[in-house]
Amino acid sequence: MRVEFAFGKTGLEAHLPPGPEYRVLEAVWTEPLADENAALERAMDHPVAGPPLVELARGRKSAAVSVCDITRPAPNRRTLPPLLKRLEQAGIPKAATHILIATGLHRPASESEIVEILGPEIAAAYPVVNHNARELADHRHLGETKSGTPVFIDRRYTDAELHITLGFIEQHLMAGFSGGRKLIAPGVAYQDTIRTLHSPRFMRDPRAVEGSIEENPLHQELLEIASMAGHDFVLDVVLTQGRKISAAFAGEPRAAHQAGIDFVRGNTTAWLPGQVDAAVTTSAGYPLDLTFYQAVKGVTAASHIVKPGGIILVLAACSEGTGAHEFSRLMKESPEAGRFLESISSKPVTIDQWQLEKLALIVQTHRVWFYTPGLPTEYHANLWGPIFGSAQEAMEKLAAEVGAGAEVAVIPEGPYVFARARK
Repeated sequence: MRVEFAFGKTGLEAHLPPGPEYRVLEAVWTEPLADENAALERAMDHPVAGPPLVELARGRKSAAVSVCDITRPAPNRRTLPPLLKRLEQAGIPKAATHILIATGLHRPASESEIVEILGPEIAAAYPVVNHNARELADHRHLGETKSGTPVFIDRRYTDAELHITLGFIEQHLMAGFSGGRKLIAPGVAYQDTIRTLHSPRFMRDPRAVEGSIEENPLHQELLEIASMAGHDFVLDVVLTQGRKISAAFAGEPRAAHQAGIDFVRGNTTAWLPGQVDAAVTTSAGYPLDLTFYQAVKGVTAASHIVKPGGIILVLAACSEGTGAHEFSRLMKESPEAGRFLESISSKPVTIDQWQLEKLALIVQTHRVWFYTPGLPTEYHANLWGPIFGSAQEAMEKLAAEVGAGAEVAVIPEGPYVFARARK
């Protein structure tokens, strides 16, 4: 059997070796909307909760819209135009509507990437800001959350009279689901806020995982921060195959985001009878597998359906290498997962340690293998698992390791597949 995996920009075709019992898990997609623009306009004019966007914006002199950066496949070029049109209809001029690229602690978007994210017309007509989490002067201190998280949010966002986020909803390895409040923190938050949100206090809580929100302490913290930042309106969409839009949810942020989560859970969960012996997964291809940092999401998403001690083989292009400087340094300095977890428990939080921490936690319970051709050889020794020269070599080795009859999940689109095993 040959399978096409989401991998980089071009994909990767590989042969599944004989022996194991393979179960190919495709993303459970809902049907794309027949008329995306009409559905988006309907969502904003008849929101889940709260007033329509035009009514909410009327009388305001300025607005700020937080949008996903290049590492997220958000359909901003389709969702932004009808939203911005409504702000103009309400009397907010283009010059007073700032669009913030919610980079969190990712690198800034290049000029060409800004055009890719927003479209050339919007990129040229509106003030566009690359959020810089490392520049304290760009942020306003809003106090602390009830649990003590210092809250610093980009002043271009907080100082506007109307605060909007534009995103999409999928499972997220820490916050349960993406979208909504994540476009504020970590999206446009200062590094001290982000460090606290990604500290072991949250990262090691078993409730801070994909698909979890009801008791997820990180989700609750993000909601509180978004409220402090004056989050007024959200437009979140759900994507289907080919990254078309299958549903849109707008309005009062908490209610609209929750409605979107309910839709994702009810319509896109792939259920397995039980856990499997191994999984072959990806990081969903470009742009999610640009770096090894992002590829970790493919591993954590698959961990929910693989038995303890089982193998998770991740295929990710990593064409931009490891990721940011801090993450790269941590990889070089951490030859053992257990020691890494122990070492960061008693130290101040370092930027990007959380993604490596999530990987280390999985390595404690599973065997993780890698086909990541863009990862420089200097990092191979500290991968906490074997790395292979080709996807085919890795899968041949996996088939031999698990043996005939073993159950192996094959997940071509990685974290886009919201999979769970029945207990």
